[in-house]
Amino acid sequence: MIPGKFEYHVPADVGQAAALLRHYDGEAKILAGGQSLIPMMRFRLAQPEHLIDLSKVPGLSYIEERDGHLAIGALTTESELEHNATIRDRYPILKDATDVIADPLVRNLATVGGNIAHADPANDHPAVLLALRADVVATGVDGHRVIPIDEFFLDTFVTGLEPDEILTEIRIPTAKSGTGSAYLKLERKVGDYAIGAVAVSMVVRDGVIAEAGVAMTNVSPYPVRAVQTEAALVGRPATAATFAAAAETASQECEPSGDNRGPEEYKRAVIRTLAERAFSLAAERAN
Repeated sequence: MIPGKFEYHVPADVGQAAALLRHYDGEAKILAGGQSLIPMMRFRLAQPEHLIDLSKVPGLSYIEERDGHLAIGALTTESELEHNATIRDRYPILKDATDVIADPLVRNLATVGGNIAHADPANDHPAVLLALRADVVATGVDGHRVIPIDEFFLDTFVTGLEPDEILTEIRIPTAKSGTGSAYLKLERKVGDYAIGAVAVSMVVRDGVIAEAGVAMTNVSPYPVRAVQTEAALVGRPATAATFAAAAETASQECEPSGDNRGPEEYKRAVIRTLAERAFSLAAERAN
């Protein structure tokens, strides 16, 4: 299908983009990489009257460690994340996720900020950022604010962004000594949305799990942390028995619904298996 009619805007900076959002008051959409929005417009699932393209806005594409966190600019592409040495060496969970997003052609255009702001529970980055206890920087006409990731995803395709705010940066706490992380995903074919996926980040000290962050993909109405599963890990030895018990908790904590990717029981079994493997891999990386 062909998208409906819209007016196309190319602001020179974030301030102009935010001002346009405020001016058109709910009638405009932000275009970052366009890999989710454009298909929705083609099928007329989204019909914005105004499209605000951020491609000419400078200073929104970067990956750098500073002030106790890893900062990722919103217009950083999945391909840039995939091939960055800091990501590969210190934040392997991000590379795990990026490697299984669609295909190289999509990753060359798709942006990390767009993936997060879209708030699709089937997208890969939301679970990863929940597990990593990330923050999101939102910029609007009146300045910017920092939103904890647990307060960002409110419902399916709904975020904590105000109508005139733009996601401009993702901040991930700098990896501590003894940190291991992993993201494992099962898909019907390469590049597909997940049947289910598990993101985990843990800190292991003297063989005991001191901290844990766990989240799951496409098995709940919107991206949420698995707090019961985290509690099943923290304070316990990093052993196969602990991982098996916590994986069982994860399979019960998720809220899958049956669809063409499988019935609810199958998806719970997928989560149980992926969680156990992801916990083990994260612990191995922590060492």
